[in-house]
Amino acid sequence: MTEPRWFSQPYPPEGASAAEGIRNQLGRPELDLLTILVRESAQNSWDARLRTPAPVDYRIDMWTVGPAHTGVWRELLLNGAPAVTEKFPLRETLKRGPARVLAVSDRGTRGLGGPTRADQAVGADRDFVSFIRNIGEPRDTALGGGTYGFGKGIFYLLSKSGTVLVHSRCRTAQGGHETRLIGCTLWKSYVATEAEGDRRYTGRHWWGDVSGDVIEPLVGTEAEATAQRLGLRPFGPEETGTTIVVIDPNLDELEPAAAADYLADTIAWHLWPKMISTGGKSPAMRFTVTSDGIEHPVPDPRETRPLNMFVAAYETMTGSAGSDLECMKPKRHLGRLGLVKRIMPPLEPTRASRMLDIEDLVHHVCLMRPAELVVTYRPGPKPPSANQGYAGVFRADEAMDEIYAKAEPPTHDAWNPQSLERPESTFVQTTFRRISGALDGMLSLGGIARPGASNVALGAASSLFSGLVGGAWGIGGATAYSKPGSTATRASKKENEEKSLRHPTSVRPVPKGAYSGTEQPAADWTAGPGGTDTARRRPRVQYVGEPYYDDRGDDSVLVQEFRLPVAGPQRIRIDLAVTLPGTGGRETDPPIGASMPVLIAWEDGDGLQHAPEACVVEGGESVWRALVRPAPDTMTEIGIKVEAVKGS
Repeated sequence: MTEPRWFSQPYPPEGASAAEGIRNQLGRPELDLLTILVRESAQNSWDARLRTPAPVDYRIDMWTVGPAHTGVWRELLLNGAPAVTEKFPLRETLKRGPARVLAVSDRGTRGLGGPTRADQAVGADRDFVSFIRNIGEPRDTALGGGTYGFGKGIFYLLSKSGTVLVHSRCRTAQGGHETRLIGCTLWKSYVATEAEGDRRYTGRHWWGDVSGDVIEPLVGTEAEATAQRLGLRPFGPEETGTTIVVIDPNLDELEPAAAADYLADTIAWHLWPKMISTGGKSPAMRFTVTSDGIEHPVPDPRETRPLNMFVAAYETMTGSAGSDLECMKPKRHLGRLGLVKRIMPPLEPTRASRMLDIEDLVHHVCLMRPAELVVTYRPGPKPPSANQGYAGVFRADEAMDEIYAKAEPPTHDAWNPQSLERPESTFVQTTFRRISGALDGMLSLGGIARPGASNVALGAASSLFSGLVGGAWGIGGATAYSKPGSTATRASKKENEEKSLRHPTSVRPVPKGAYSGTEQPAADWTAGPGGTDTARRRPRVQYVGEPYYDDRGDDSVLVQEFRLPVAGPQRIRIDLAVTLPGTGGRETDPPIGASMPVLIAWEDGDGLQHAPEACVVEGGESVWRALVRPAPDTMTEIGIKVEAVKGS
C-alpha cells in the first residue's frame, strides 16, 4: 500500500506563484470568512451538479477528531512534513491535541474528475487540476455561478494552518468510478537550508502519492482505505461528489454550536433561491448543518421573516406581475424585476442579516444572475413607516450573464460598473437606475412622490402617530382620545386596575345594548325580570395592551388582545375603520378600488382561530385576539363590540 507523504513545491527555473499571492486573491472582502465559505462552496457545488432531476445534497459538518483517529491523523499527516512550524503550522496543530475540523460536502455532483496532471488537462474535463493545481482558470460552466475560480482560496484562508483534505469520487472515461484523496497546504513562501545550499519554496504543499515524478492523489481502494482510517464520510456505491475537510477552522471566536447556527442562517440568506420549489419543481439543493453529530436546522425561507418577502418577490418576478427592465441606448433587455410591499412588525436582526446590513427594516432588492445564487442585497430608500417593508428580486437575463459576471469581484458579492468598459458599464448602471425608478413608483402614493410633505404614507398606523389614536378605536393607545360621540376614553391597564380599587362599587351609565368602551367599571347593572331587584352585569370588552403587529402564516396582521370579563355567552363583532394620514377623517365605506381593513379571524387563548363572522364566546379571564389585515397607507381603527346572547 502506498504511504502518503508531503511534497513541498520549490520554485522552478521559470518561476511560480507564491502562496501569499494566491491567498490574497480574494482581496479584502466585506463579508466574513464563514459567509464567504458558504457562498463560494455552494457555488462550486451548483456548478458541478449532475444534469439529473435529483437535487444537489450540500452539507457542512463540524467535529473534533476522536481518540480513535487522533494517532492516525498525526501519523499520516505529519509524514514528510517540513520540520519548522513557522513554515508548516499543521505540525503544531496536530501535536497540541485532537484537531477540530469542518467538512463541506456535496453529493449529486460530478466530483473532481479528469486528468490529475496539469500538463495533461487539455480537454473539457479538468475539474481536478482546476481545483487542486491551477489558479485563476476561466469558468467552463455556461451560466454558472463562478468566474475565475479564486473562490476556492476561502478553504485555505479559513484553516488556521492553511490545510485542507480533498476527498472526491468521480466517473472515469471508461464509465467506472474512481475515489481520490489528496491533501493541500497553502501558507507562506520560505527559504530552506539544504545540503546543496539554500533553496526557495513557494509555500504550496501537497500530500499524497510521491512515488512518481509528480505528486498524485491516492486513488481507488488506497484512497478509500486511507479516508476510512481518517474517519471521513465514505461514498455510496453509485455516489459522486466531493468533501473538503478544513483542518482547524477559524470560527471567528464562536463556539462550535453557535457557529453551526450561524452557518445555517447564512445558508438561508444566501442560498434561499435553491431551497424553494417553483413551477412544480422540487428545490434544486438540500442543505444540512451539523456540529458534533447534532443537526442545526436551516431556516425555511418561506416560513422565515423577512426571507418570505424575498420569496414572494421572486414569485412576482417570475409571474405575470413581474416587470422587464430595459436599457434603451444601447438597446438591451437587462432582466426581470419583482417587488412586494407589506405591513410588517420590526425585524429581529441576526448575525447573518447584520452581515448584509439588514437590521430591523427590510428595504432591499436581491440581485442575482441566471444561476439564481444571491449576489447581494441592494438597499433602496427606507419606507416612510417603521411598520412597512419591501423586498425585491432582480434576475439578470441569460444573454447578459457574462456582463454581470465580469462586474463581480472574486467573492461574487457585488456588481461594480466601474470595473467595466462602455457600453457594458452602461448596462449595469442602467439596471440600478431602473430598479430605483421602480422603487420610487412603489413607495409614492398614487404614483406621485411627496418629498417633504407632512403626511406620512402608512401601512397601518406608524409609530410616528402612536400618540394620536386610541387603542379601542385605533392603534397606538393614547388615553386622551375616544370614539367619536362617546365620553369613554381608553385608560391604561394600570389606571384601570387602580380605578377598580378606588371605586369598587361605582356605576357609570352606559348606552342600552352592547357596551364597547374600554373603561373598566366595576359593574353595570340592569333591572331583573319584572322590575325586581335581581341584578345582572352587562357584557363589556376589556382591552389588553396596545395593538401590535405579528405574523400569521404569510400574513402580517394587526393584533388586538381583549377579555370579556363578564361571565356567560356573548356575541362579539368587529368595528373597523380607517383614518387617512393628515386628515383625521374616519372612513368605513372605501372609495371605489380602495381597500379596507379586514378581520381575518378571532383567535382564542389556545391559538385556535375562529371564523371572522360574529362569534359567540364564553366570558371569563381568557385572552382573545382580533387578527386584522390593515389597509395600506392608512391608520387602522379597531373596535370590538359585544352583546349578550339572548336567552342566557
